[in-house]
Amino acid sequence: MMKKAIFIISCLSLTALVACKKGGVLDQVKTTDLNEETTFADSARTLQFLTRIYTDIGFSAEPKRFGDGSSVGIYSIGDEVESTLQSASAYNIIFQSGAVSALNIPDDAWVKTYANIRRVNVLLKHLPTTPLSAKLRSRMEGEARFLRAWYYFILIKHYAGVPLIGDVVYGPTDEISGKRNTYAECVTYIENECNAVATLLPPSYSGLDYGRVTRGAALALKARLLLYAASPLFNGRADNMDGVLGYPSFDATRWTKAARAAKDVIDLNLYALFDLPTQPGYGFQKVFVTRKNNEYILASMAGNNRTLESMWDPPSRTGSGNSLPYQELVDAFGTVNGKPISEDVKSGSNPTGYDAANPYVNRDPRLAYTVLFNEGTRLNVSRTVSQVFTYVGAPQDGYAPNAGTRTGYYLRKMCDDNTIASTTSSATERCFPLIRYAEILLNYAEASNEAGDIATAYEQLKAIRKRAGIVAGNDGNYGLADGMTKDQMRTVIQNERRVELAIEEHRYWDVRRWKIAENIANKPLHGMKITKVGNTYTYELVTVRTPVFTAPKWYLWPIPQGEVNKSLDLQQNPGW
Repeated sequence: MMKKAIFIISCLSLTALVACKKGGVLDQVKTTDLNEETTFADSARTLQFLTRIYTDIGFSAEPKRFGDGSSVGIYSIGDEVESTLQSASAYNIIFQSGAVSALNIPDDAWVKTYANIRRVNVLLKHLPTTPLSAKLRSRMEGEARFLRAWYYFILIKHYAGVPLIGDVVYGPTDEISGKRNTYAECVTYIENECNAVATLLPPSYSGLDYGRVTRGAALALKARLLLYAASPLFNGRADNMDGVLGYPSFDATRWTKAARAAKDVIDLNLYALFDLPTQPGYGFQKVFVTRKNNEYILASMAGNNRTLESMWDPPSRTGSGNSLPYQELVDAFGTVNGKPISEDVKSGSNPTGYDAANPYVNRDPRLAYTVLFNEGTRLNVSRTVSQVFTYVGAPQDGYAPNAGTRTGYYLRKMCDDNTIASTTSSATERCFPLIRYAEILLNYAEASNEAGDIATAYEQLKAIRKRAGIVAGNDGNYGLADGMTKDQMRTVIQNERRVELAIEEHRYWDVRRWKIAENIANKPLHGMKITKVGNTYTYELVTVRTPVFTAPKWYLWPIPQGEVNKSLDLQQNPGW
C-alpha cells in the first residue's frame, strides 16, 4: 500500500525553534499558529493557500524544469536545442543518450502534481466554512478544481492512466491504493471538471487578479486534453494494459469532439492573435514580452525579469548561451512565401526564394524571432543593436565543437529586444505562456483535418501565417498549396506547430502523441559550421548528436521506481 510519500503533505504545519531560555534549559518554542484550522479561519491565509497551488502551474514547461538552476527544460531533451550541459548526470544527456530508467527519471511530474492535487483537496474540504463571501468561495472553488485538472493532465501526458483520488484528503498514516484508473476514466474526469468549473470562473480579470484562471482557460484545457485523447498514441492501443494506456479501440469521432472543444474557445470571442502589422511577424515576438495581452489564455505569471536573456543570449550579450538550436529546427522554418526551403528555391523568376549561399534571408519572419543566427542582431551592453557572429573564430560567440555554439546558433525565442542579462538594461514584462490562442487555432486545424474538414484547417493556418508575416501571395493562401489531401495537410500542420510553438513544451509531446517519435528521435541532429572566407561564408552541416529512442516503451515515461515500490497495486508502464 502506498503511504504518505506518494502525496506530499501540504505546506501548512507547525514549526518549532530550539532556543536557549533563562536558566540554560533548551526548550521548543512555538513560533507560529499555522495549522489547517487557523489557516482557513482567516480570509487572507485562505487566499494565500490557493496562491501556493498556483506556484507550480508552469513547472512542466519552465526553462529550468530539471534540477535546481540546471537551466534544462523539456525543449532540451528532444529535437529542438542542444544544451551546453554535457555531464553524464545532466537530464538532457540522460534522455538523449538512452540512459533513462525508472530509477533515474525525474520525479517532478509525479510528486509535484500529486502534492498540488492534495492541496486542492485540503482547500475544497475547508472552503465552505471559510469567512469569505459566497461569490468568492464559488470562484475559488472553480480556480482550485481547474488547477487540480491541470495537474492531472500533466500526469496523464507523462504516464497515461493514473490513480484518481477524487476529493479525498489522505493523512500521513492512511493506506492508499495505487491502482491506476484507465486512460478513458482520467480523460472523462478532467473533461467533466473543465466543464463544471467553466460555469464558476469569470471570463476575465483586472487589476491584481489578472493572471488567475478563467472560463477560457478551462475550455482551452479541455480542448488540449481532447486533442491528445484523439491522437494515435492513445486513440486505439493494442497494448493498452486493460485500458490504462489508452482507448482499446480507435474512434474517429474523438477528432470531431476535439474540434468542437477548440471551437468553443474561439466562440468566446475573448482572444485574438497579438498582431503589430508595422513590422512583419512582430506581434509573434512582442506577445511574449507583453504581460497583458489578448493571446495568452493561461500563463505562468512572473514579475519583471531577465530570465531567458540570462540563459539564452550569447556571451557577447552577457548571457550564458546554454541552449543551442539544431539545424533541423532552423530548416523547419520555410521562406517568407510560406513554402518549404526545399521547394521554394531562389531563381531569376523567384528572387525571394531560399538561397543556400545566404540562408537566413527571405525566411519566415518567425525564424529570426526564434533563432539567433550568424549576423542576426541583438541589443548589446552599450544598449545599441548590433550583429552577432557565430562563424568559426568569431570573437565570444563563434562556432566551436566544445565551446561557444556547437550548432552555429543561439536561442532567441521569447527574448526581449530591449533587454539583456546585464543589469544595465531594464527587465521585461515576461510571463511564460502555458496556453496561447495560436495553439487553439492549431488544435482546431488539426482536429478538423483529421475529422475530414480540410477547409477549416486551411482557414486556421492562414490566420497563423498572416500574423507571422508570411506573404499572402496572389491566391491569398499564404503559401499553402491548393487542394491538399488529409495526409498532406497533416504534414503541414505538424510543421506549423513545430515553428509556431517552438520551445513552448509542445514539440516533445506532439511527436509522441502522433506516434512519429521513433522515426524522428533516432536520427542525427545537426548544427551549421560557418566559415568566413573574405567577405563571404561557407556552410557545412555537422552532426552534433544522434539521440536514442526505443519504441514503444519510450512513448510514455516510467513511473519513478520509488513510487512503484510503495504499492503492490501501482503498475509500471510496459518495458520499464
